[in-house]
Amino acid sequence: MTSITQQLLRRKPIDRSAADSPLKRTIGLFSLMAIGISCTIGTGIFFIMSQAVPMAGPAVIWSFVIAGVVAGLTALCYAELAGAVPVSGSTYSYAYATLGEGTAMVVGACLLLEYAVSAAAVAVGWSQYLNELLGNFFGVHLPAALANAPEEGGVVNLPAVILIALCAILLVRGTKESVVTNAVMVCIKIGVLLFFIAVGVTGWNSDHFANFAPFGIGGIAAGAGVIFFSFIGLDAVSTAGEEAKNPKRNLPLAILLALVIVIALYIAVALVAVGAQPVGKFAGQEAGLSAILAEVVGSSWPATVLAIGAVISIFSVTLVTLYGQTRILFAMARDRMIPPVFAKVSDRTRTPVHNTVIVSAVVAVLAGVIPINFLAEMTSIGTLAAFLVVSVGLIILRRREPDLERGFTVPLYPITPILSILGCVWIITQLRPITILVFVIWVAVFMAFYFAYGRRRSALEPGNAALAADVPLTTVVRQPGGHSGSGR
Repeated sequence: MTSITQQLLRRKPIDRSAADSPLKRTIGLFSLMAIGISCTIGTGIFFIMSQAVPMAGPAVIWSFVIAGVVAGLTALCYAELAGAVPVSGSTYSYAYATLGEGTAMVVGACLLLEYAVSAAAVAVGWSQYLNELLGNFFGVHLPAALANAPEEGGVVNLPAVILIALCAILLVRGTKESVVTNAVMVCIKIGVLLFFIAVGVTGWNSDHFANFAPFGIGGIAAGAGVIFFSFIGLDAVSTAGEEAKNPKRNLPLAILLALVIVIALYIAVALVAVGAQPVGKFAGQEAGLSAILAEVVGSSWPATVLAIGAVISIFSVTLVTLYGQTRILFAMARDRMIPPVFAKVSDRTRTPVHNTVIVSAVVAVLAGVIPINFLAEMTSIGTLAAFLVVSVGLIILRRREPDLERGFTVPLYPITPILSILGCVWIITQLRPITILVFVIWVAVFMAFYFAYGRRRSALEPGNAALAADVPLTTVVRQPGGHSGSGR
């Protein structure tokens, strides 16, 4: 029997990570890029301003720049690893191939925060915009009891729960249908943000920037920590590694293209938002961007247009984050780190149906009862920890596998991954102590699960029949009218 140290340090061979998958390769370059843009834009810009501006003041612009630079450095590392290890699982799979099983499980805990909690946070933001839209169109608002978490005076955030259910239905139907729907929504989303910039700039007031950094560098860094959760979409592209066409080329390219578009739009919208509205009005403001337009124009119609766009496009953010979470759990279940139900794939839709239903149910509960500010911070620290591991993993993989085929190589190596590591560590230290404490407790609980369940069931444990027989670790389940096959 292997020792605990050997179990924690054992690495999954890259050739085994890239083995044949039961998932279908149906996602092209444009759809991959749309996954990155969709998951990122909307998560932050549409509602995070009300959280970040009170922390940083007008200097929130620099908070976006800092978060964007750190995310950009890490995105370069993701681009190289995605091309070198084109599989589902994102950071979890990269960590398993470079740093070992123990680190991969820590990353798995981070990714549950990054994706599941993010999906819940975005669903709560969608609920706010839906309420704004109903008010503008019909002059009614949802009862507080059905539109807010208990901590905010409600019983359950029902619209957020309904959104999760709709996304789950679409994901269960099939990956191709989901990515086509997402691509359409991305085009709507970009159009809406360009509309906001065009209208919002007419209300520009340079006086709003007079007291530029009222809370100093600490406020800017705190704002960057909260904003950072809006950059999770860049790594969502890498969760599609086993469903992407020509992954060694398209995965890195999609990440880089999404990065450029996202950062440009984020900074432009943030500049216009602060220029159009005094800083004091951002705190606690629901559906912030539409409220800004309503004040600039003096009429509700621009706000209504933006609210419609936000309701449609934020749907796509939830869709993609749920998709990413299910594929990460799929990879972990295939490695036997978590129960095999998460690796069962429908023979009709070629999607992990049971996985999707379970994840959606959990996320719906989070979205229904937890307020958005806590969800956003927990997503930030999970994202930062995962990003940090990617940068470390890149350095290790360069040393261990210098001849590995790569679709993209990070420029200015090793400076780029080192700066990414330092940037992630710095932003983590700026988060609230309670956020860091909850994160540490969560990782400890997840590792306790690994020691109790995963380490002896691991596909890399000597004597486990599935790996020794070199057969797929995924079960294809029978659907009505379909055929079944089993690969253990």
